[in-house]
Amino acid sequence: MKVDRIADKRRGYRVPWVLHFMVLPAVLVAFVFSYLPMSGIAMAFQDYKAALGITGSPFVGLKHFRYMFENDYFIKITWNTVLFACSKIVLNLIIPFGFALLLNEVRNMGVKRSVQTLVYLPHFLSWVTLGGILIDLLAQTGIINSFLTNVFGIKPIFFLGDGTWFRLTIIFSDVWKEFGFNTIIFLAALSGINPAQYEAAEVDGASRLKQTFYITIPSLIPIVIVVATLALGNVLNANFDQVFNLYSPMIYQQGDIIDTFVYREGLLSGQFSFATAVSLFKSLISLVLIIISYRLAYRYAGYRIF
Repeated sequence: MKVDRIADKRRGYRVPWVLHFMVLPAVLVAFVFSYLPMSGIAMAFQDYKAALGITGSPFVGLKHFRYMFENDYFIKITWNTVLFACSKIVLNLIIPFGFALLLNEVRNMGVKRSVQTLVYLPHFLSWVTLGGILIDLLAQTGIINSFLTNVFGIKPIFFLGDGTWFRLTIIFSDVWKEFGFNTIIFLAALSGINPAQYEAAEVDGASRLKQTFYITIPSLIPIVIVVATLALGNVLNANFDQVFNLYSPMIYQQGDIIDTFVYREGLLSGQFSFATAVSLFKSLISLVLIIISYRLAYRYAGYRIF
């Protein structure tokens, strides 16, 4: 018996190394494509020239960061980014939460699953595909404007060319695409509520409305806190794919965000150092927000990864 225990113990030490070796390809991919390119951060502190490379380009210190903070347009795109991201975070909490509560009251499982699938389906579509669809639908001669004109007599609305309408289009199209995902999270949390609580409430004469207010909603508060705090790290991520596929030069003032600005400055204008400085600033702020969000999630909901 003692020999068997020693053999099992030895095997126990060997198995993890085999499993770690299986993860090696994924680790190498992450290192090559995620960590190795981080050496390019040095460009933010240089006057980078492609011909000289990172090692040969002159060091200029915080020059690009000073120019960034003195640039009024940078302040504007930061405001656009925060506005888009915060609006999406709030609406992608409120709407899925309410929709999950309503869908939970549906007793016909076939209808419930069908609706759940329909609202979740747009999550799997890329913004390249949805961008083309929205451009056609929201054009001045598109289906939506034709409907508004023919039915209500409203003049065509320039959804993607007017700054105010563009902001609303960006926010609500993202909510329409993504709210099905959070709905599933809340429905999963609802399935974990002990049915005995509802049975006891029925015995006490509580209506479905009172059961919702006193059992369902309080039971969902922890997962709402987790989703909200983890979303805090995305305050400076306003979804590059969406904005890039829908915006145009005429609404840069109201629709440009940090990521699209970095793309134009870096890849189109060749201002690699300045674009790297802006991107590095955004990454540092996002890192701080992610750390804060995980601390809050652990403190108020007991959620932790490590």
